[in-house]
Parts: sequence; C-alpha cells; structure tokens
Amino acid sequence: MSRTRTGLNGTILLSSALIALSCAAPSQAADKPTIGIAMPTKSSARWIADGNNIVRTLQSRGYRTDLQYADDDVPNQVSQIENMVAKGDKVLVIAAIDGTTLSDTLHKAAQRGVRVIAYDRLIRNSPDVSTYATFDNFQVGVLQASSLIRALGLPDAGGPFNIEIFGGSPDDNNAYFFFNGAMSVLKPYLDSGKLVIPSGQKTMDKVSTLRWDGATAQSRMDNLLSAYYTDRHLDAVLSPYDGISIGIISSLKGVGYGSGDTKMAYVSGQDCEIPSVKSILAGDQYSSIFKDTRKLAGVTADMVDAMLAGKTVPVNDTKSYDNGVKLVPAYLLTPVVVTKANIRPVLIDSGYYTASQIE
Repeated sequence: MSRTRTGLNGTILLSSALIALSCAAPSQAADKPTIGIAMPTKSSARWIADGNNIVRTLQSRGYRTDLQYADDDVPNQVSQIENMVAKGDKVLVIAAIDGTTLSDTLHKAAQRGVRVIAYDRLIRNSPDVSTYATFDNFQVGVLQASSLIRALGLPDAGGPFNIEIFGGSPDDNNAYFFFNGAMSVLKPYLDSGKLVIPSGQKTMDKVSTLRWDGATAQSRMDNLLSAYYTDRHLDAVLSPYDGISIGIISSLKGVGYGSGDTKMAYVSGQDCEIPSVKSILAGDQYSSIFKDTRKLAGVTADMVDAMLAGKTVPVNDTKSYDNGVKLVPAYLLTPVVVTKANIRPVLIDSGYYTASQIE
C-alpha cells in the first residue's frame, strides 16, 4: 500500500509540476519582445533565405518576429520600419535597400529606445545604428577576383587576357567593398598588361548595376559585346552577384559563347543561389561566393540577446565600417569561394542544400 501511495503522490507531484510549467511558459514567452526584421526584396532567393533563417533562429530563442519585405521600394521600407517602431518592436534588424535614406527614421526609433542592427548592408549617415552583422565584404571581392585569376592560369600564363568588370548597386555600401577587394587583386595584372579591359570601363561610376538587376547587367553586356568584341574573345567577367552573373551569361550565350569552338568566359558571382549553382555544374558560371546565412542569423540573434540583456554585444571589428558619422562595430563572418570542385562539401554536406535541389 505504501508503494502505491508513493507512486500516486509522485504522479500528483509530477502532474502539478507539468501544470506549473505549462502555465509559466506563456508568461515566459510573453516576456520576450517582438523583433522587427526589414528585408529589401523577395526577388532574390538569398534574401528569402536570410529572412527565414533569422525568424527561425529568433523564434527558437523565444522571440516574436515581424518580418517585412519592401520589394526594393525605399519609401515602402521606410514605412515598414516606422510601423515596426510604432508597434513597439524593441530591436530592428535592417537590410537596407538604400543605406543612405534611413537617418530620420532611425533617429525617431532611437528616441523610443529601439536598437538597430544593420544586417549585411551598412546603414550610412546615421549615428543610431548600434551594430553591423555581415561577412568580410572586402574579402568577398578578393575571392571573386582570385577565382578568375586561377581560372586564367595567372600569374604563369602569358596572356594578355580580356576581362570586363561589373559592380553592384551604387546605393549599397557593400558594392564598394566587393569592388575594392576585387580590384586589389586585379590591379597588378592590369598594370602589367596581362589583363586588359577593352571597354576601358573600370570605375564604379561606369560599372555599377542599380539594384543588382540581372536584366540591366545583361543589357550592358550586350552593348559591350557588340562594341568591343566583334573581333576579340572575352576571357573573364568579374560579376559581384549571381543574379548579375545569370544576365551576363545569357548575353554571352546569345552570341555563341559556350558553344562550338567559342569557349565560355569565366564568370564569378556571389550568394550561391540555386540557378547559379546549377550553372556552375553545367560549366557556364565559373565561381560563386558562399555566405552561410544560417551563421549570420545566429550572430544577429546573439546581438539581440546581448542588447536586451544589457550585456556587451559580440563584435570582432571596430575599425572597418565608417558609415559617415560613426565607426559601426561589426561582426564579420568568413566567406567561402565555390567552384564545381567543392560544391558538394560546401553546399550539400553542410546541409545548406540537398543534392536534389541543385543537381
């Protein structure tokens, strides 16, 4: 009998404990504030992955989330951020469409005690940006250009090789880091004559691609080919982003590159979007840069935790990112160059994609 009573008492105690926990859980979840997440567009698979990973990571830590996409429309993004502040979101994670347009909005947010994390794109001209979570963007450019140098067999090959340069959107601070990183690698070969730019277009005001638009890039590539390549072969194209790369490759294929005796030019990229990974496997695009958005979401969530707990926010760079009014403390993750040779270990074995998605 005593054993029966003990078991019954234990059951009652366990049930009471479970009831207490179930009652406490909602109140504990209610203590976690809502985090506003402002993403630029759904037109890029990369930003969809970013949004999903941030939401998943923050919700796993008990936060509520408010994810908004602005369709690459600056006034729309400003309105979304203002609404997040009005609703009482305590931290904003912002991947800005135009990093120069948010100063007034963020000042109003700061007056209400809202903290701001610039996500992968630096927000400029605002003292109210708390931190910056990103990848080493200068290194992205270094890796892009270095992949083309290796593909061409430089420095051993004699050359000269013809190359054209594409830049990112001029309203995105990252575009300049990518460009400067790449040019730091290409410049010695341009100076020595082993690389030649027949168009002469090699500054950001000449090579930038507004809103990272693939159709814009394709149109520019069409014009370059008709103006400078009727009697010469284009050997390589520096492209800063996969969507731009797809446009460039479409233009090249349109005049016969990659068919018959006309070798496809080596084309770089960034973000390892599925169409470009398939293009690399097909031998059309040469390389891309993998930026694991799962890790960036984790870093961002760590920043949110620290801010709301009043602790030191994790950063590993305090000197590189001057937004015009302050040096923004940043956490930089390491990008990885991807070619056909390492797609499986980097993208499939890591669980980022399944084989069926890209093969």
